[in-house]
Amino acid sequence: MKIKTRQLSLIAIFAALGAVFDSIVTPGFSAGVWFGWIFIISTVAGMVLGPYNGFISTLIAVTIGHYLFPRETAYEFIFTLGAPIGSMISGFMFRGDWKKVFAYYTAMLVFYFVTPISWRLPFWGMWNCYVAYIILITIAALNKFRVINLTKIERRYLLAICTFLGLEADILFRIFILVPCYGYQIFYGLTPEALALIWVAPAPIITPVKVALSILATVTVYPPLIRILEKYGYSKF
Repeated sequence: MKIKTRQLSLIAIFAALGAVFDSIVTPGFSAGVWFGWIFIISTVAGMVLGPYNGFISTLIAVTIGHYLFPRETAYEFIFTLGAPIGSMISGFMFRGDWKKVFAYYTAMLVFYFVTPISWRLPFWGMWNCYVAYIILITIAALNKFRVINLTKIERRYLLAICTFLGLEADILFRIFILVPCYGYQIFYGLTPEALALIWVAPAPIITPVKVALSILATVTVYPPLIRILEKYGYSKF
C-alpha cells in the first residue's frame, strides 16, 4: 500500500492528536475501557484517513499514549488494540463498505455467545453492542434493497452512525479478549461471579456515556475540519 506525502502528514497529525488524547486519563480509574480519551478521536481518524491509514495512525497514537502515561499493567495494551480496529471499522462504514463491518460484528458476537461463560453473564451488560448490531443489520437491509445509499446520508447522521459503530467495534474486540480469550481469568484473575458483577455495572453504563460524548464531539467539532480538508484537497469526501 503506497502512502502519499499528504496522507503521511495526516497520519502523523492524527497520531500526535491521538497520543495526546490517549495520555489524558479518566479521573478515578486506573484501567478499563478507554482509560484514556482516545475514543474522542479514533473513529474520526478512520473516517478522514480511510480504514487502513486510520488503523495505522491510531495504533501509533495508543502506542505513544501508553508510553507517555503507562497503564497499571502491560497487558492493558492488548485491549487498547481495539481502538485502531474501531478506527478501521468507522473508515469502512463511512465509505459504504458495510459488508466488512457486518462480518466483523457477526464474528465477534458469535465468538462471544459460543463461549460458555457468556451464558452466565447478564444479557443487558452488552445492550449497546446489540443496538449497534441492530442498526448495522437495518442499514445492510436498506442498502441491499436500495432503499437508501449509505454514502448519501446527511453528513452529521453519517458521522454519528460511523462513530457509534466504530466505538462499539472497539468494545467488541475488548470483550473478545476479556471473555472468549479468557482474559478476565488470565490477566485479572476474576471469577465468573466477579465478571458477572462487572456486566451488571459499571460496564453497561460507563461505556455508553463515553460513546455519547464521542458522538457529540464528532458531529459538532469535526465537520468544519472535514470542510477544511476538502478545500485543500487532503480528503476524498
